[in-house]
Amino acid sequence: MKNGTLAFILGFSMISIGALAQKKSNNHKIVFQFTNAVDTLHQKTFANQLKNITTHWPNAKYEVVIHSMGLPFVMSAKSKQIEAIKALRAKGVRFLVCENTMKSQKVTKDQLIPEVEYVPVGIAEIVEKQEEGWSYIKGGF
Repeated sequence: MKNGTLAFILGFSMISIGALAQKKSNNHKIVFQFTNAVDTLHQKTFANQLKNITTHWPNAKYEVVIHSMGLPFVMSAKSKQIEAIKALRAKGVRFLVCENTMKSQKVTKDQLIPEVEYVPVGIAEIVEKQEEGWSYIKGGF
């Protein structure tokens, strides 16, 4: 009886440890919406948020959809976080810029840092990611 109880406890413990390890390794997919980078404090705060979450969940998938007033965050002449963005990109974070926003603000691809990618419609990208099961986070303040 004692051996059976011990085997049960050990088996249960192994399952629990396995579940915790699986939770920590995660399969998180997070899409961030960033729309306000005019203020350099917003840029810094958002870069820090991304750094913190990618450190906590290094194997998760991350996308940052940038549109509206978020464009300065990834503009060569306006961003104060270029080095942080490069480090985040090296960790696998994708920075996606809305082409509609670029067009309306008359911003060209050569004004943006090379770490970005492009999507035709930023909000549509966010909706599609949510439909695919990604978690949505409004980035910044």
